[in-house]
Amino acid sequence: MSHTASVPFGDTIREARKKHGWSQAELGEKAGVSRPTIARVEANHDVTTATITKIAQVLGLTLELNSRE
Repeated sequence: MSHTASVPFGDTIREARKKHGWSQAELGEKAGVSRPTIARVEANHDVTTATITKIAQVLGLTLELNSRE
């Protein structure tokens, strides 16, 4: 069984946002959430699945759930 190093979700969002050349405010506007919400996501704080989904869609990311077996 192979294990991949997991990168914190917020780091992935931050990298994708920067690749698009967007500020937190710009990403928030495009995703329909506030800039402080983007900051919370990037800081790996708890946010709703709905928020994560909105942000991921705008950035062209897909979400995948894995078991921790």
